[in-house]
Amino acid sequence: MSFTPTNYEEMSQRLNEVKQEIGQYIVGQQEAVDFTLYSVLADGHALLEGLPGLGKTMLIRTISEVLDLSFSRIQFTPDLMPSDITGTSIIERSEDGKQTFSFKQGPIFSQLVLADEINRATPKTQSALLEAMGEKTVTVLGDTKQMAKPFFVLATQNPIEMEGTYPLPEAQMDRFLCKIVIPYPSKEELKEIVIRTTGAKNIQLQKVMNAEELMIAQHMVREVLIADDMLAYAIDLTSATHPNEEATDEVKQYVQYGSGPRGLQSLIRLAKARALVAGRYHVSIADIKSVAIPALRHRMLLNYEGEAEGKTADSILSDLLQSIKQGQTS
Repeated sequence: MSFTPTNYEEMSQRLNEVKQEIGQYIVGQQEAVDFTLYSVLADGHALLEGLPGLGKTMLIRTISEVLDLSFSRIQFTPDLMPSDITGTSIIERSEDGKQTFSFKQGPIFSQLVLADEINRATPKTQSALLEAMGEKTVTVLGDTKQMAKPFFVLATQNPIEMEGTYPLPEAQMDRFLCKIVIPYPSKEELKEIVIRTTGAKNIQLQKVMNAEELMIAQHMVREVLIADDMLAYAIDLTSATHPNEEATDEVKQYVQYGSGPRGLQSLIRLAKARALVAGRYHVSIADIKSVAIPALRHRMLLNYEGEAEGKTADSILSDLLQSIKQGQTS
């Protein structure tokens, strides 16, 4: 590296270089690139949802190369066991015949872990990630081990309508900082994908940042300022997802559960990360509005009537963003 960024302008420049390098390989998917990067900067985990073959795995692998992070991939299947993720202790015999337990690390002990098709595994195996994601430790046979630093889980899942999927429990969904929906590429993007992947040119990715610089960026994210009125707006937005007496008619009618405190924390952390990428020292109203739907969509559970009417968390959140004004009191 030519230099280590020491202020917001330099860090913003370096982070935009990261985005440009990712764009050398990934066609389109700008929102997915942005929010995956925001999640990494905010020291959180991201969930990417989309049909197979839309580039979710390739996006995550590309990010790990550009950020120079150790990478491991876990392919979730119905027969995957928790020990396949965390590792296990095995008996080893020494030269003098003595037997000792030796811990063999699983793929979770990497800086960036791709949990591919996480909702194809059974709930027991899904829950093996909870401690690592929440506490950044793994306990095996009573022995607690620390994860690598920095540590991220970027998971992909198929839409629940697809055969052979298990819905993620609400507790595990809440562990993800944001949920990113991967759309179909446009015709122009399809053309560019084919040109890049079927031609003779071999794209070589450059390592733009390293783990040390990334941890500096994470520290900068925490230091981004948020004014009281910005925080009040975020609180109003989060509270508006609760189906109580003060809720809108739409929320009362269609929402079973709203976002908890972790949703508000995710909203602020993502907004701060977006501000840093833009080179700003403070959170703006645009930051909060831009990250609101990815931060809260997986924390709103619709009731039966909402699902029957074809409502989605995205549509309800869009209406809330239109109705809640800055400076409105809770």
